[in-house]
Amino acid sequence: MDLGAGGFSEEQFREAFAELQQPALSGADWELLVETFGISIYRLLDQQTGLYEYKVFGFLEDCSPDLLADVFMDLDYRKQWDQYVKELYEKECNGEAAVYWEVKYPFPMSNRDYVYVRQRRELDHEGQKIHVILAQSTSMPQFPEKSGVIRVKQYKQSLAIQSDGKRGSKVFMYYFDNPGGQIPSWLINWAAKKGVPNFLKDMTKACQNYHKKT
Repeated sequence: MDLGAGGFSEEQFREAFAELQQPALSGADWELLVETFGISIYRLLDQQTGLYEYKVFGFLEDCSPDLLADVFMDLDYRKQWDQYVKELYEKECNGEAAVYWEVKYPFPMSNRDYVYVRQRRELDHEGQKIHVILAQSTSMPQFPEKSGVIRVKQYKQSLAIQSDGKRGSKVFMYYFDNPGGQIPSWLINWAAKKGVPNFLKDMTKACQNYHKKT
């Protein structure tokens, strides 16, 4: 398997791109969780953790693929529009860029933090540009765990974006993380049901305000 920067293979990029063209929901117990604002969210139970993997399909209006990808990658800007960010930055470690991300959790729960690598690539499909962004958790000694903050060690995300033929974007997103600790799985899954659509709405609004930031 050809592993590129960030430890991602060409196949992983192609898989995300393929889902954007044709959702892969058969052959497994994917269930439709919610449809809202032109977005469909499916989930699949992970038997080991009792948590769900998520696949998101849909359209974001008035947010072009280039702009959406730029906003998604811009960590400094995310600190402005994502109310749950406590700390977020990228750091070079052994020749590889890693991201540190601490997320605010409501009292009395402890905050969570992530260390992950990510990579953005542009693919060509019949003359049309497709943005694919992959991210996954990693372990690096440069980011020791903090007292009172729980390190998320299972995190994986992929995002594929192309034009909807108008002014917006057609989007596919896969997401899984295991926040650990003593949070009941039903609460985590409920939060994901509410949180994913809200995140996409916030990101769309962030796209609309991005020109003001620059």
